[in-house]
Amino acid sequence: MKSLVKTLAAAALIAVSTFAMAAEGPGAKATKANINLSTADFALEQYVAVTTEGESAGVEQLFTADFNQKIQATNAQSNSRSEVVKSLKKQRGEKLNCTVSTAIIEESADYMVAKVTLKFENFTKTDLVTLERVGNDWKVSKSINSYK
Repeated sequence: MKSLVKTLAAAALIAVSTFAMAAEGPGAKATKANINLSTADFALEQYVAVTTEGESAGVEQLFTADFNQKIQATNAQSNSRSEVVKSLKKQRGEKLNCTVSTAIIEESADYMVAKVTLKFENFTKTDLVTLERVGNDWKVSKSINSYK
């Protein structure tokens, strides 16, 4: 009788934990993770990881409320924060086949402008990224993309 009670209790625990994990969904913890944005360099590294390596952890924390992305191409485009976050979440796990280089153009105590260059086989994408200190964190406030 004791072994039957232990078996039923174990089965109940397994079922409860399985349902709890299923309710969270795959990758739920990754998208809700708290990321370190305490310095401009950390925020820039996270931005590069999100845009080139398919990293989705903390993607919503990374951008200011008024973030805007401009794409300079034949037909110029402008994307809001919500559009960019939604797009980056869809790209979760997808790594771009390119060489990435970053350079700090301007930096002060409360803002940074960086140039992120993505060199693909047939073209180059240049992303000018503006980061701002928001409270104790650094966040991306603007991105301007151009292609060659």
